[in-house]
Amino acid sequence: MSTASPLPPSEQAKPDIDFNDPALVRHRKKRKLKDSLAAGTIGVGGISVIVAITLIFFYLLYEVAPLFRGADAHAITSYPVPEAQRGEVLYRAIEEQGEMGMQLMRNGEVVFFNTADGSVVDIQPLPLPDGAQITSHAVASMSSSIVMVGLSNGQALLFKHHYRITYPNDQRVITPQLQYPYGEEPLTLDAEGKALTAAAVVNSQEALMVIASNADLALMATKFTKETSFLTGETTLEAESVELPALSKAPEFLLAEPGMRFIYVGHRNGSVSVIDLRGAEGAELHSTTKIGGEKHRITAMRLLLGGASLLIAESNNRISQWFMVRDENNDYSLTKIREFQHEGGKIVALDVEHRRKGFAVVDDKGQLALFHPTSHITALNTQVTPSPLARVTLPPRSNYALIETQDGLLHWWKVENEHPEVSWTALWSKVWYEGYQEPDYIWQSSAANNEFEPKFSLSPLAFGTLKAAFYAMLVATPLAICGALYTAYFMSPRLRRKVKPSIELMEALPTVILGFLAGLFFAPFMENHLPGIFSFLVVAPLGILLFGFMWANLPERIRFLLPDGWAPILLIPVIIFMGWLAVTLSPWMEVSFFGGDMRHWLENELGIDFDQRNALVVGVAMGFAVIPTIFSITEDAIFSVPKHLTYGSLALGATPWQTMMRVILPTASPGIFSAVMIGMGRAVGETMIVLMATGNTPIMDINIFEGMRTLSANIAVEMPESEVGSTHYRILFLAAFVLFLFTFVVNTLAEWVRQRLRTKYSVI
Repeated sequence: MSTASPLPPSEQAKPDIDFNDPALVRHRKKRKLKDSLAAGTIGVGGISVIVAITLIFFYLLYEVAPLFRGADAHAITSYPVPEAQRGEVLYRAIEEQGEMGMQLMRNGEVVFFNTADGSVVDIQPLPLPDGAQITSHAVASMSSSIVMVGLSNGQALLFKHHYRITYPNDQRVITPQLQYPYGEEPLTLDAEGKALTAAAVVNSQEALMVIASNADLALMATKFTKETSFLTGETTLEAESVELPALSKAPEFLLAEPGMRFIYVGHRNGSVSVIDLRGAEGAELHSTTKIGGEKHRITAMRLLLGGASLLIAESNNRISQWFMVRDENNDYSLTKIREFQHEGGKIVALDVEHRRKGFAVVDDKGQLALFHPTSHITALNTQVTPSPLARVTLPPRSNYALIETQDGLLHWWKVENEHPEVSWTALWSKVWYEGYQEPDYIWQSSAANNEFEPKFSLSPLAFGTLKAAFYAMLVATPLAICGALYTAYFMSPRLRRKVKPSIELMEALPTVILGFLAGLFFAPFMENHLPGIFSFLVVAPLGILLFGFMWANLPERIRFLLPDGWAPILLIPVIIFMGWLAVTLSPWMEVSFFGGDMRHWLENELGIDFDQRNALVVGVAMGFAVIPTIFSITEDAIFSVPKHLTYGSLALGATPWQTMMRVILPTASPGIFSAVMIGMGRAVGETMIVLMATGNTPIMDINIFEGMRTLSANIAVEMPESEVGSTHYRILFLAAFVLFLFTFVVNTLAEWVRQRLRTKYSVI
């Protein structure tokens, strides 16, 4: 029986597949639609991220830009000096809102006028004794509004200009008043009845001190202790005479600092004498300092806000700032801190701001200039009028300026100078602040009083940010990378499936919990077991090496009982035992090697300051938070290296460690570098751990036993208490902007390095 021979391949029936079948066409359309939707969604998401980051950048820039906007001033109106026919104006002031001015006349009258047009509101005479004339005057402080007038009969009268605000018929009305907080009877300073040629007054809650001099160069002072009745609220003064040394030259300027410690006497010849009221034998002449050259004389002398700094204007158009600096022996000396050179005519007058450390000067060429000592800048220099100027008066808010010319005109100007405290020097360089022995980097945005000098140096905050990140990365990087290397390359796949998710789960632990545990448990534990902590860093690696050596020398029948890649399980009890041993022996080591107190030994023997919440605590706590990030990305990068590279290396005779170091690591280096950079970004931006686990002190000290304050922690702490739109508020945004730029630059650099590494090792 014959069988048919098979057909040749060319004649065999081919499968009839129709690729244009309606079902396949619909399938392709659906897949194309899904691909398009996925691509569009991913694209929109990526663009949205870029747009969001760009918007954040421009919003931060929007909040920061006003800090660097220069000052501006423009004229509003001009008018003659009110009641100029009544005589010479000795002193002028402006009320809080800048709507009403006050001027003290030589004839003993106080004139109140509208600053908008110069119209007189009221004229009130002072209760001067018959025949007495005003020969000098002084101001207690800008905030108190207390003025003292020295009289020709050796007496002094104190009064306060006050402004009562009422709303009759819903109309705001300002009513000026003269008040006499210490009575309308003048205080007698010179028992001989000689005219007081210079005067100064200091007013505090506990005491009042009035100082004056006469034509005979006698300097006299009386201190009044205040006693307030709880029933009536009346204040009585208990006088105490203070003997002062005689003067060798007639005083042109007489000032007293609010602490009632030093009296400054300025002379026309350019020297300033300092009298110490708390000398070894009572009040004594402390020092006499020559301010300028032999031919330069003092043209104006005022105390800055708070009374700690002395402003001195000289005839050579130089304004210098001086204050008492204490040396190591607790001795004070009048020290020049900084100086300004006025570019214009001869300085004729200056006035200080009421709520900031700035001041204004006017010259004989009609120019107005605004300065700020802390930032060491000339905020404004503008021409007011061609006529010579005589006086400038700033209101409490420093948003206006009332400028008097020598020909009897008042110019009312609007001043816009919102943030004079900010300059590159104030933000990033050392600044010599009031009360400090030398220039330093200081951050102190607020204090208990309103007269302090704000300190907005970002340097200690930036330093603290880098310090915290450095110690965190020092702890996290080797542990995370080495753990990822072993997990991805040597560990059993079954064990890897348990270890990797467990480590990644650590990232879900809230950082506030880590900070809480670090601050309240780990910091005091570390302080009490310092020798054990440092000994653990030594004995743990040695114990692991010793256990590894012992394990390698065990019989094979014992070692093979443990599956390949499960050896790390055996190290867990070893590490726990080493930790227990180090902590147990810690008290013994502290007694044997450190005299019973390692902290005391560090401070006294090595000169290393120790703070309980320090960088070591932050490094361990924040390193624990950063480890999962670096570990996960590094492990994925190593595990993703193509297997044929590993097999090829092993087939050529390389050991597993040689394969790891020469093949796996170079190939995975872009991913490892990215992991480190992302971990560093996490460390730089961390807030709660450094906020709770450090002393939160803004200092610049690399010492691992000292704390720090980071940019992010500072923003979290101070943003809720800052006034919206204030200098403090905008500098916090500047700190956020600096943090943003830092992470942007680091990430950009990291991406560039990653691409270079990828290009270099892509040929493997």
